[in-house]
Amino acid sequence: MAVPGPGYAITARVEAPPSATAAGDLAVAVGRVGGVMTAFDVVESRPDSIIVDISCNALSERHAEEITEALGALDGVRVRNVSDRTFLVHLGGKIEVTAKVGLRTREDLSRAYTPGVARVCQAIARRPDDARRLTIKRNTVAVVTDGSAVLGLGNLGAAAAMPVMEGKAALFKRFAGVDAWPVCLDTQDTEEIIRTVEVLAPVYGGINLEDIAAPRCFEIEERLRASLDIPVFHDDQHGTAVVVLGALRNALRVVGKRAEDCRIVVCGVGAAGSAIIRLLLPLAPADLIAVDVDGIIHRDRSGLHESLRWVAEQTNAEGRTGDVHDALPGADVFIGVSAPNLLHADDVRGMADDAIVFALANPDPEIDPGIAQHHAAVVATGRSDYPNQINNVLAFPGIFRGLLDAQARGITDAMLLAASAAIADVVAEPNPLFIVPSVFDSTVSPAVASAVRKVAEAGEDAHGSVQEALDAGAASAEGAAEKEDA
Repeated sequence: MAVPGPGYAITARVEAPPSATAAGDLAVAVGRVGGVMTAFDVVESRPDSIIVDISCNALSERHAEEITEALGALDGVRVRNVSDRTFLVHLGGKIEVTAKVGLRTREDLSRAYTPGVARVCQAIARRPDDARRLTIKRNTVAVVTDGSAVLGLGNLGAAAAMPVMEGKAALFKRFAGVDAWPVCLDTQDTEEIIRTVEVLAPVYGGINLEDIAAPRCFEIEERLRASLDIPVFHDDQHGTAVVVLGALRNALRVVGKRAEDCRIVVCGVGAAGSAIIRLLLPLAPADLIAVDVDGIIHRDRSGLHESLRWVAEQTNAEGRTGDVHDALPGADVFIGVSAPNLLHADDVRGMADDAIVFALANPDPEIDPGIAQHHAAVVATGRSDYPNQINNVLAFPGIFRGLLDAQARGITDAMLLAASAAIADVVAEPNPLFIVPSVFDSTVSPAVASAVRKVAEAGEDAHGSVQEALDAGAASAEGAAEKEDA
C-alpha cells in the first residue's frame, strides 16, 4: 500500500563514467529497488567522469540505504555522499523572529525601546486590555506540548517534540499570518503544566495544546479554559474533529443521507475520538457507537475512566456490546482514529449501502483504502497519497485567525461547528474523491476565520444554535469564494 514519498527523500552525489548510458543506468538502478527518482542534476563534468546529484523518494530509512547500495553497485560508479533532504530542512530550525519595525536611527531606537517604550508600558499598566492592541499578544499563539504523545511515535519528551512544534508554528504563519512559538515543557506533571501555561499566558492571544497524551490532555485543557482569559485549543482533539465533521458533511451530501438517519461508529476514544463524538452529538445521529481497545463502550462496562463514562452516557442508545467488528454491520459511517489494520473487507461489505469510511490512523489506516473503496461509497484517510486527506491544517490556522481577530476570550463548540461548515462549503460540488478542499486552497483559512469571528462576536456559547453555527460557516465560505473569484 505504501508508496515512496518526500518524507524519506534523499539526494545522492555520485561519480559515474561519462558514457551515453550513464543517466539511464543510474535511473534503472533506482527503479529496480523501488525508489522514485525526482531529479537528476549534473554538478560537474570531467573528461573521465561526471558528478551527478540524484534525488529520490524512498519508503523508509532502510529503503534509502538500499537505493544508495544499488547505485554504488554499478560498474564505475562511486557514491560520494548522501543527504537526507528531510533533515536538511530542519537544520538550525524552521522558524525565526524578525523585527516588524525599522531600527536604523537613534530616533527609531528611542521610540521602539527606551525611553519611549516606557510610556507604552505605563499605558498597559493602566489598561491591561491594551496589551492586545499594543503588543504581539494580538497575533501570537503559544504551541504548548509536554512531548508525551508526539505524532504516532509516543512519549518522546520535550526536546524531541520541538521539530513538530516548529512545523506547527510555520503552518500558522503560512496559512493564517499568525505568529506562533513552540513552548516545549520539560515536565509531564499536570499541575506543573497548568501553572506554567498560566504564568506564560500574558504574552499570548491564544494557547494551542499539542501532542499531550490522553486522558491528561482533557483535564489540562478544561482547567486552562477556566483560568485564562484567552482561547485554549487542543488541536489533536478539536482540529481533527472540525475537519472530520466538515468532511462528513460533504460525504453525506455525496451519498444522499442525513446525519439524523445514520448510525455512526467511532473507533478510538482518545483525544481526537472524544472530540469527534462531542461535535457529532449536536447533529443528532440515529445512533452513535464508540469503540476503544476494550470494545464497544456502554453504560454497564466496568472500569470506565471519567471521560469514557461521559461517552457511555451520550452514545450507544441500543446498548450494544462486543468489539468493532460487532459494531459495524449495518452502520452508515465508520470513523477510525485508532490503530492500523483493524478492519477487513468483510467488515466494510457488511455496512449499509453507500457506506462512508474514514480510516484516519496514520501512517497506516484501519483498513487499506484500496480495499475499502471496493465496498464503500466514500473513503477518506489521513494520508496525502490518497484522495480526501483529513488534515488539521484545514482548521487550526483559520480558527485562531478568527479568534485573534475577534479578540476572543474563549472558544466554544458553536465556533467549531461554524468552522467545520466553512471547510465543507469551500467544496461547491463534492464527489466521492473530493469531499475536503486542498490544504493549499487559499480560500479555506479566510472562510474558517470569518465563520469563527462571526460566532465569537455574536457571543454564542457552547449551547448556541447548531443551525446558526452552520449557517455562519456556509456564509463565510461563500464570501471567501467570491473574494477569490474577484
